[in-house]
Amino acid sequence: MSPPASDSVIESVAELLAHALELEYASQAHYEQLADSMDVHHNAEVAALFRRLAMLSGEHAAAVAEHAGDLTLPRIPPWAFNWECPDAPEGADCLDPDVSYRMTTAEAIAVALHNERRGHAYYVHVAATATDAEARTLAAAMATEEVEHVALLEAMLTDAGGDQQRPAQDDLDPPHMPA
Repeated sequence: MSPPASDSVIESVAELLAHALELEYASQAHYEQLADSMDVHHNAEVAALFRRLAMLSGEHAAAVAEHAGDLTLPRIPPWAFNWECPDAPEGADCLDPDVSYRMTTAEAIAVALHNERRGHAYYVHVAATATDAEARTLAAAMATEEVEHVALLEAMLTDAGGDQQRPAQDDLDPPHMPA
């Protein structure tokens, strides 16, 4: 993920927490949507993985909300969030072409891994550019947490290494895709 534009700098802990909450809520919603789609297409194993990732994003959101405590977080309109992609760094916008209803568990983990790396890059950028020292410290801690998420997904990807085959069943009603 490329860092946000130079004029979009986090200026407070409250602003950072508002961004972090949006990142986790968007991630949770996206993974739930993917899980629902996989369920509809009878790809139960990948649906279960996306549900697990949605649950983890929800837990991360709860931890951020707990950290916010009694702070009044700013209300930021969607177009004013300080990241470059249209969606949050762990959102859907950059990998939609890589998502298929017939994807394997390894492919799904690769999507999640890409998103976690984008989240890490975002927090590293905030840690380097925030104008508030406490926000820089918190962003650095969040970047470290994202490294842990990346390591977890890398281990899952290694475990799923043999899962490179598409589901065996024939697709009796394939989608019409432009050539």
